[in-house]
Amino acid sequence: MGAAGAAARQDAEAAAGREISCAGLLRRVRAYDPGADLGLIERAFGVAREAHAAQKRDNGEPYIIHPLAVAGILAGFRLDVASICTGLLHDTIEDTGLKLPALAAQFGDTVAVLVDGVTKLTRLELQSDRTKQAENFRKLVLAMSRDIRVLIVKLADRLHNMRTLHYVRQHERRVRIARETMDIYAPLAGRIGMDKVKTELQTLSFNELEPEHNATIQARLNYLRGQGADVIEEVRRELTRLCADAGVSVVEVTGREKSPFSIWEKMQKRNVAFEQLSDIMAFRILVPTREACYVALGAVHAAYPVIAGRFKDYISTPKANGYQSLHTGVTLRHPRNQKIEVQIRTPTMHDVAENGVAAHWDYKGLGESAQSGPARPPRLRWVQDLLEILENSGAPDEFLENTKLELYQDQVFCFTPKGQLIQLPRGATPIDFAYAVHSQIGDTCVGAKINGRLMPLRHELQNGDQVEVMTARGGTPSPAWERFVVTGKARARIRRYVAAQQRETHLDAGRAMLAKAFRQDGVDGSEKVLDGVVKGFKCATVDDLYVAVGNNNVSARDVVHAAYPELRQAPRGPRMVPGLLSRPPSRPLPASAPGMSLTGIGAGVAVHFAGCCHPLPGDRIVGIVSTGKGITVHTAGCQTLENFAATPERFMDIDWDYDSIGRGKGDSHVGRVSVIAANEPAVLASLTNAATRHEGSVVNLKIVNRQLDFMEILVDLEVRDLRHLGSVIAGLRSATGVTQVERAKS
Repeated sequence: MGAAGAAARQDAEAAAGREISCAGLLRRVRAYDPGADLGLIERAFGVAREAHAAQKRDNGEPYIIHPLAVAGILAGFRLDVASICTGLLHDTIEDTGLKLPALAAQFGDTVAVLVDGVTKLTRLELQSDRTKQAENFRKLVLAMSRDIRVLIVKLADRLHNMRTLHYVRQHERRVRIARETMDIYAPLAGRIGMDKVKTELQTLSFNELEPEHNATIQARLNYLRGQGADVIEEVRRELTRLCADAGVSVVEVTGREKSPFSIWEKMQKRNVAFEQLSDIMAFRILVPTREACYVALGAVHAAYPVIAGRFKDYISTPKANGYQSLHTGVTLRHPRNQKIEVQIRTPTMHDVAENGVAAHWDYKGLGESAQSGPARPPRLRWVQDLLEILENSGAPDEFLENTKLELYQDQVFCFTPKGQLIQLPRGATPIDFAYAVHSQIGDTCVGAKINGRLMPLRHELQNGDQVEVMTARGGTPSPAWERFVVTGKARARIRRYVAAQQRETHLDAGRAMLAKAFRQDGVDGSEKVLDGVVKGFKCATVDDLYVAVGNNNVSARDVVHAAYPELRQAPRGPRMVPGLLSRPPSRPLPASAPGMSLTGIGAGVAVHFAGCCHPLPGDRIVGIVSTGKGITVHTAGCQTLENFAATPERFMDIDWDYDSIGRGKGDSHVGRVSVIAANEPAVLASLTNAATRHEGSVVNLKIVNRQLDFMEILVDLEVRDLRHLGSVIAGLRSATGVTQVERAKS
């Protein structure tokens, strides 16, 4: 009786606590929207509490705590009633017996659509966790393209899950959630300008994924705090005084430290030590007007030495997510010549910087009735780009890869000849620019002028470049473009075209191969006959079967036998390939060709080095087995390997015999480099001389593109290994007339 009474008392206390929390949520909503329909929120809370009544979280708390916390986060963003209700109900369809029509009947179509957008609609049986992740993200992109509130609710959901991640017992599950957050949700938060959310998601993920690095950076930050406890307050007062002397009334000056993940990321990108970073400590100055921002900037620059290359004007040229601010780096004369970053903006700009899309949200004008009217917010440009990637990508994994390319962007700003501003990720090329202007322009691009000069399509664009895209009627994307484009939109479009071209080629080849096979046996091979065997080869249509035969995934002979089983012959014994079907010996055996120092290959096997990637000792390599031809060695990152993905049994684990190479038994190998140089007669002689000085021998040279003022050259060099090739490349870069040298990609 006592135990039962205690349990009942605990349930009552928990219920009372939940009621109080709901009352707190209502007070927060009423504070920024006095006309809000609080009764609808109360009903949503009641439905969610009843639906999740039997569920517990990983820490043993009632599950209702999670949707209530999500709704609280959304109230912090000052969102509308429909969004708050969605936060309370977002898990009901997926995790309980509640159905979508019931939600629509009780809370209206808007809430139902939002909940449906956040919910994973179906439990697909897919091949891998990564594929499932890609499918779920595909749904998220479609949902948020219709209403961006879906993304905001999803971010609030993920933020609370990350705050309570330490309660999850399985280490693998914690790492998976943290990695997904770092790869997808943090960049999405940054893309809609919710910097505060992005920083917290990155910090929590970094602590789980790299606990040692996080602890080290935290220790360094703690040390800096101890060394200069009064520095922040001293600098804050000094900045306030400087602005006042310049006639600027300061709204607020605050100091803050960079997050551990941002510090670690910058150390990795720039390959610098902790002490070399100039923006570990940053100060934010809020001033009343846009004009005052520039006056305050002048006062700061007049008082402190400016760090070269650290000034950025995001007010005149805002980021894609609407972020506006002036950034500059200066060196304090006292104390200790410390480097700091100063950000200057207005309070309105600061609200957008912290809360992004949520800062613009007009909860009064975007109620349920307004969703189909003119008050509906316009679709963001980058969401449109994601939709185009979705249309052009084939497999879910490919969509996820291209989307990540679109999300991770350190931007450059370029202009069309008419002055239109185009924002692109760092490292973008004229091809990326062309696709950013319009997909059709990208497809038909044949050249580009940058600042009035004709430049290669692989040229890396810089801030302020004016780009004129040259197109031709009937022009088509080149498969080679995929090697150097950096935007997901461009890559998805190029892959779509290449896949379509390959399908046509395989379709014609498969049709011819099947016609020949049926003709040899003297039987009918019409499409009516093929219709009866299509499903047996897991193909949807006869054309798909032609493609499968054309790309060698299906044997033409097997199709004939499936259509006419009586033509089958007695099964043959396995045809042995010496050294391949037997288990590789534990000790290294020499390959058949002299000087090819490889391990894991049986004696007497023919070995060839792939001409697409030119592997060198030092590269990670893989072998591809071809019956009757032996083994072809590729680099592990060679794009040609994608053609063998359907036949994993052909892959062979091999490596270089570094002991043999170290004893001088390794042969010379051919490495290929791509060179962009001035179109001058003396350049070729300069190239060969530079290679010779570094013990490299030019064995082949091909000019693949010659224009008026530059040319692109492929050079095959005889070298010992990867390190030797790096030395030769360094020498070529110093040759007269050479502007760019890099190892050619497969």
